[in-house]
Amino acid sequence: MIQVAEALNIIAENSSKMPIAKIKVSKSLGYVLAEAIYSPINMPPFRQSAMDGYAFTHGELTQFEVVNIAQAGDFLDDEIKKNQAVRIFTGAFVPDDTDTVVMQEHTSVKDNLLEIEKMPEAFANVRAKGEQIKKGELVFDVNTVITPAAIGFLACLGITKIKVFEKPKVAILVTGNELVAAGNKLPKGKIYESNSLMLEAALKTIGINKPTVFKVKDSLKKTISTVEKCITNFDVVLISGGISVGDYDYVKEALLENGVTELFYKINQKPGKPLFFGRKENKIVFALPGNPASSLTCFYVYAFPALKKLMGFEAIHLPKMKRKINVDFKNTSGKTLFLKALYEDEKVTVLESQSSAMLNTFSIANGFVVVPHDVTAIKANEEVVVLPFN
Repeated sequence: MIQVAEALNIIAENSSKMPIAKIKVSKSLGYVLAEAIYSPINMPPFRQSAMDGYAFTHGELTQFEVVNIAQAGDFLDDEIKKNQAVRIFTGAFVPDDTDTVVMQEHTSVKDNLLEIEKMPEAFANVRAKGEQIKKGELVFDVNTVITPAAIGFLACLGITKIKVFEKPKVAILVTGNELVAAGNKLPKGKIYESNSLMLEAALKTIGINKPTVFKVKDSLKKTISTVEKCITNFDVVLISGGISVGDYDYVKEALLENGVTELFYKINQKPGKPLFFGRKENKIVFALPGNPASSLTCFYVYAFPALKKLMGFEAIHLPKMKRKINVDFKNTSGKTLFLKALYEDEKVTVLESQSSAMLNTFSIANGFVVVPHDVTAIKANEEVVVLPFN
């Protein structure tokens, strides 16, 4: 059994970035850039009006003859004299012979004669060529996560394809004779299976939207064959249940039978002690505890950073913050504790129902309070480490 820090180091050392693929910008949401991108054009590519109004040459005049109209998409190369103006709309090309745009609200027009009632400063309301970004400038560096705004920015620069790290193919394998799918009648002695839905939802938070779910009864032969299928066809395998030491816990044996190298088994923590991490070639396996709260805790603390590293993220772990705890707390277990909690701006409240089987408080928690294995007591209002996950 190892400590939390050692487990995290082993996972980081054995999680490599996925291969690089070139994909359409329109399909790139949530991916991580594998190469830096530089702008192929100036943006805007021409001087652009920031307002609906009138383009003119700034000076002493306040009256101008309106000689033309410039809509977005138009290009006017007619000569505009100093006593002339052009009706212009937001986003339109600002004619070369003008330098300022006055808002239409600050003007009056009669018989094509423009009167500026509130004179703007010179060059006002004109977006300079390359104001947003100049040709050849860095758009996004490597390891940038593609967001909706990033997709919009790339598209406005005319970029259609980018190189990204592929997202791993993930299998979720759920074991147990006691499990029944929600929506069915619940026989005595059975429970509804929730871990696959829970893990699917957790994966979506980091952009992995289509994991494949397998379910297997407590049979060594079936577990071995299903594990083989998962390892053959997927980059990451998340197994829920069957990893403890009971007579019908076959997962570890099935993993070893399939040539998975055990990198660690069991961590000195609560909840989630019986966690297995292994590797076969470039495939990695997490065998998570079956108890729901333990399973999700281990996903956030261990599987989450491994998946993010594979996807090319730079910051892979849950962020750390400090908050003042609301109660006195004793740790007599000698284990690192991950306590479900609700944090606010300054304080954090440790929730009740910390059992590894209970999701009721987990469902309203937004972070873990971490109590190290060598800390035996914490006093109320003492600062503690909080790992936010929502």
